[in-house]
Amino acid sequence: MKGFDGNFTDLPDYILKITYQIWEDKDVESIRKYYSEDIPLRTPDGVIYGSDTVVKATYATLNEFPDRQLLAEDVIWIGNDNDEFLSSHRIFSIATHQNDGVYGKATGKKLGYRVIADCACKNNQVYDEWLVRDQGAIVRQLGMNPKTYAANLIEMQGGKAECKVPFNRQTPHKVFYNQIPISQKNSGTEYASILSSIFQGNFEIMDKTYDRAVNQEQPGGFKVVGINEVKNFWINLKNTFPDAEFKVDHIAYLEEKNEYKKASIRWSLEGKHSGKGFFSDPSQANIHIMGINHVEFGARGIKNEWILFDETIIWKQILLKTG
Repeated sequence: MKGFDGNFTDLPDYILKITYQIWEDKDVESIRKYYSEDIPLRTPDGVIYGSDTVVKATYATLNEFPDRQLLAEDVIWIGNDNDEFLSSHRIFSIATHQNDGVYGKATGKKLGYRVIADCACKNNQVYDEWLVRDQGAIVRQLGMNPKTYAANLIEMQGGKAECKVPFNRQTPHKVFYNQIPISQKNSGTEYASILSSIFQGNFEIMDKTYDRAVNQEQPGGFKVVGINEVKNFWINLKNTFPDAEFKVDHIAYLEEKNEYKKASIRWSLEGKHSGKGFFSDPSQANIHIMGINHVEFGARGIKNEWILFDETIIWKQILLKTG
């Protein structure tokens, strides 16, 4: 790969090797080599900048979960030597809550949860990143519910007047990466069109585009099987935020020989919490959801779907409105 160290054979190899080196070899300082000095890292709770800040956050996580393993489930990527690369890295993390930290007093509990990180890369560095962690799954396994954790987070960050404002479309932030040009028809644009139709209220499209035996991994660590359960999830999410605007923010895909077609969609949903559903009674709070999904297509449509957003930050936005 042009501009990358010779020990990396392709982009997935680069992503997997540096992730292992940083987290499991605990070479945290190598972030200063592999992350650009002014990188923006966006999460549902806001934006941080710079490799120094990423180093500090990584040390803090490893202190709380020192045995954390990052099991790479997939890397869906696009790009080339002439433009740049974008990886969407889906990870299943296994860790033990051994020390006090952002999740409270050490519990000794073993956890399993997903993270998806979208990383823009060139010249041997990650220079722009979007990251969504399944905080709902983490806090449930630690004995809390997402709403309680969100309330604790607000207090930890200084209360309603001082706490960090969650990321939304009005958040000022630097953007160094733009969508790499892609073909008009591919598994990514196909999945983006399906999601857009669902949020326009066209729920019947799922009968035509999903396998009846589809597996769906949901936020909070939940898993369902079958088209009816999948439809229930999307309908409930749409009904919770009935007038919110859905937007496809990024598309990536892989269409490799002898492999399932795959797609990664980073998306956002922004509007009022005006319906009853996943987040209790309507609060009329302004809500922004940052989501990243992965899918695999089989012979009968979507056969595997992974949906990731942070329930705790949605609750944070609701509690900032309602108390």
